[in-house]
Amino acid sequence: METQIVNATEYRNVPLSVLTESKTNPRRTFEPIALKELAESIRSQGVLSPLLVRPLTENGFEIIAGARRYRAAQMAEQSAVPVRIVHLSDAAALEAQLVENLVRSEIHPMEEAQGFRALLDLDEPKYSIDQIAGRVGKSPSFVAARLKLTDLVPAAVEAFYADEIGVGHALLLAKLPADQQAQALSACFKEVYNNGAKPARILLPVRNLQGWIDSNILLVLKDAPFDKKDAQLVPAAGSCADCPKRTGHNKLLFGDDLGRQGDRCTDPGCYAAKVSAHVAQTVAAKPELVQISTAYGAQKEGSAVLPRNKYTSIRDDKPQSKDDAQRPEYKSCKFTTEAIITEGSDVGTIHKVCANPSCPIHHPKQPTRRDDEKWEAEQDKQRREQAIANTTGLRVLAAVSAAVPVRLLKRDLLFILEKLVSVMDENRAEMLARQHGIRQKRDDGGIGKTLTAFVRRADEGTLSRLMVEASILLASSRGNPTAILKDAATAYKVDADAIAAKVRQEFTAKQKAKKTPKAAAKPTRKAA
Repeated sequence: METQIVNATEYRNVPLSVLTESKTNPRRTFEPIALKELAESIRSQGVLSPLLVRPLTENGFEIIAGARRYRAAQMAEQSAVPVRIVHLSDAAALEAQLVENLVRSEIHPMEEAQGFRALLDLDEPKYSIDQIAGRVGKSPSFVAARLKLTDLVPAAVEAFYADEIGVGHALLLAKLPADQQAQALSACFKEVYNNGAKPARILLPVRNLQGWIDSNILLVLKDAPFDKKDAQLVPAAGSCADCPKRTGHNKLLFGDDLGRQGDRCTDPGCYAAKVSAHVAQTVAAKPELVQISTAYGAQKEGSAVLPRNKYTSIRDDKPQSKDDAQRPEYKSCKFTTEAIITEGSDVGTIHKVCANPSCPIHHPKQPTRRDDEKWEAEQDKQRREQAIANTTGLRVLAAVSAAVPVRLLKRDLLFILEKLVSVMDENRAEMLARQHGIRQKRDDGGIGKTLTAFVRRADEGTLSRLMVEASILLASSRGNPTAILKDAATAYKVDADAIAAKVRQEFTAKQKAKKTPKAAAKPTRKAA
């Protein structure tokens, strides 16, 4: 039996059969577990909050707000639900529907974004971002960020709905041009291989994606070599000042970034086109400019661009020490000229260089080992001093390690040490392994893996010593190794000077031992 709608201005119970879900409902996803929990509540207590509906036909209603309660009531096998009936036009129904749903916390951010977009696109009443923010109790920057989510490419939307990426990742992706989003989406993940099985994909933190975008896509406009206001440099692109793809054009979206990074370009392709046009324009205006490359590798045959080993860059800043003042890049010569970088990094920038191969200041002739015995002796001396310094450092490191007490639990030591080993470069890892007599076997998977296996088998005392050694080696890779070793020796009451003296004695003895057999061998050959 159908229910005849006579008066549509009241609260009443209506059969589920006369209700229809709205096609414009911003909610697209319904959590199955939460829906079942709501259905159980409805079975015991009924629908406590009426659904908001409007007359659809003479014998039916359209649900403006309450689709989730409607579905749960169906699951709970209810015959009727309470409703509040209102007369609304299509535009007013959409407005009420969006505002009603968007204030709910459990709505998916993507649905929230699509709801904001639908409100913004209404012809009547006309909404602005500020008005939407006021209606839903959010800030204008929040609404602007959510609206930007509607610019996500389908692959990113799919990953977002599947919970493969978070809202922070989605917001960063949405700020990029569509042709950059796919590559940035891949940068959200890291593949981890385990025992030859299919690699597992791990979601990286938002800060990793931000770092990748900063390094690979966003370009600081203040560093651009071309005139940002020149609309004719690349006519199709226009001037950067009027470009909607720069971060400064939308302060609601990029307000925080503008303070830290300044105005940046989000379209690397357009940026590269302007750099190329700037280079061509500059070379045409100044044919005498030397063209140079900062990239490694051989140049193409017949190229007019000078590779790195064919010129010396002259620095404009003043040297900070006497040693710096003696370096070639701080000296000028009569052959110094202007050059433009056309390949590599900083393309389009102008620098001073010396490209004359006969310049005695920037391209001095190097002595050969065959012709200059003094140079060879000096090289031997430097190698010996370096070997003494390395050996002394390792001895001091071992002495410091021996003075380390056992205090932390093994699990703590193991955790800290594994993290330290994971950020070490291969040279430092080899030094640490040598300290404990570890030798890498063939096909072991690298010194890092071998060292990690050793760490997991070590006792607390060895772990304590390893942790201090690893800390010293890591610190020395970023600072003055001699000063860091001295600080460690002082902290653990190690006599570094005595160790250094002993190492020198050992090296001197080895040197004498090498010379003695040679001196004794001469008479034997003469007698023969």
